Amino acid sequence: MTHPPTKIPVSVLIPAKNEEINLPACLSSVARADEVFLVDSQSTDRTCEIAENYGAKVVQFYFNHRWPKKKNWSLENLQFQNDWVLIVDCDERIPEELWDEISQAILNPNYNGYYLNRRVFFLGTWIRHGGKYPDWNLRLFKHGKGRYENLGTEEVPNTGDNEVHEHVVLKGQVGYLTTDMIHEDFRDIYQWIERHNRYSNWEARVYYNLIAGQDDSGTIGANFFGDAVQRKRFLKRMWVRLPFKPILRFIVFYIIQLGFLDGRAGYIYARLISQYEYQIGIKLYELRQFGGQLNVAVPSAAKQKSIHSSDS
Repeated sequence: MTHPPTKIPVSVLIPAKNEEINLPACLSSVARADEVFLVDSQSTDRTCEIAENYGAKVVQFYFNHRWPKKKNWSLENLQFQNDWVLIVDCDERIPEELWDEISQAILNPNYNGYYLNRRVFFLGTWIRHGGKYPDWNLRLFKHGKGRYENLGTEEVPNTGDNEVHEHVVLKGQVGYLTTDMIHEDFRDIYQWIERHNRYSNWEARVYYNLIAGQDDSGTIGANFFGDAVQRKRFLKRMWVRLPFKPILRFIVFYIIQLGFLDGRAGYIYARLISQYEYQIGIKLYELRQFGGQLNVAVPSAAKQKSIHSSDS
């Protein structure tokens, strides 16, 4: 007689909205966790039904465009029955080998958290180059020790209610796990473009804040001699001031960082992120020149005077 494997004392947190396509594979991959929470944002598809069928605890989150967003709210308000929490997006999978490693890592008293490396698949191809790998994310940590940084973007419209590119600020020592987590979205290119349209709103405000010299206390900080995430933040401070960023983004990804080695998928990905950089740039221009509006209303008299002046 075989017995089911012992559950690992980790609470999984899955933020979701309308994820019925990705969710079954994600939930199957976290079956070894002792507890699974799905924090939903009023999905209109079968997301909640699927989660409940897999035994997940479903909680609704209502965003009021103030801090905190979904993940930090969850870390503050959910009654986790374990000290360790693992944050997994719906388009991510936790392989069995990684669970084996997690089961041992959480026994080490010297660490309060661990970085996981993501292996991103796009159009059926592992995007191994272009700076997409390694892709370290602090996802496993003691929930009482870590919170996501606030970059001052929660009031930006059309960015969603979830921390996507913010990073966890953790008290204590952090380690690195060796087995990759898998990022593989089963939706289509339309969804990728729609998602990055929202992300570019967020990025434009981050660029704006960096140019304005916003105080970065309470964030992971920017440090060239820090960890991989802090180095990226340091380089972004210089990046935001460069001209021709869409072209540069393509050159860096596809040529300098060898994105061409990933074949057609690498070329398409390079073109898309170049377009994404262009979207960030025009939204930043809109933000700086028009306060985030496409046009600025002017009094009718002034508008008529401008029209007459151009006709004369």
